[in-house]
Amino acid sequence: MSSKESLRGLYVISDDLLTPRESLFQSIEKALIGGAKIVQLRDKITPLSSLQSTIFQLQELCHRYNALFVLNDKVELAITLKTTGLHIGKSDHHRFEDIRQKFKGILGVSCYGDLQLAKKMEAMGADYVAFGSFFHSPTKPNSNIIDLEILDQAKKQLSIPICAIGGINTQNVGEVMEHQPDMVAVISDIWSNDIKQQSKIYSNLYQGESK
Repeated sequence: MSSKESLRGLYVISDDLLTPRESLFQSIEKALIGGAKIVQLRDKITPLSSLQSTIFQLQELCHRYNALFVLNDKVELAITLKTTGLHIGKSDHHRFEDIRQKFKGILGVSCYGDLQLAKKMEAMGADYVAFGSFFHSPTKPNSNIIDLEILDQAKKQLSIPICAIGGINTQNVGEVMEHQPDMVAVISDIWSNDIKQQSKIYSNLYQGESK
């Protein structure tokens, strides 16, 4: 799945500590069984030369569950391998236009708490934008905390899907959902618990919607 219609629901992101390589595929599949719709591979430690087979296998696994595979940050690799999705952060904002020209899949951008940046990225061809952190994040403890109200503003001013990320768990996700993000991205609260069951809890938040 690579269409923009796939950009809705639970968005799970791998973690070098919480989803080590020896259990990565099993963990991801449990999340997919639980209903995850987008899977991002965020790998900061594996050499690029060893990452290609992992990417192909994960992309195929996601395809089997009708979910979207997204590669984090590895821009040149995503372009070369023609991955279905790519997500970039602030280190690549300055070359977004060049990336958009070369990468034909779903392209997402972290915009943190900057709505004007999100509008700029949308104008240049971003397929979705992510805002956060909204709560203290175990995986990114130094992230700035922003107000959930930015999701309301973004929904009014943007036409592309919006993802909420940062410290989201089952205790606070109800508060997040009041602002109707198209996607909720979760890391620690998925991988540190019963993966399949946790994924079902989040996926059920998007069940029965007309959109």
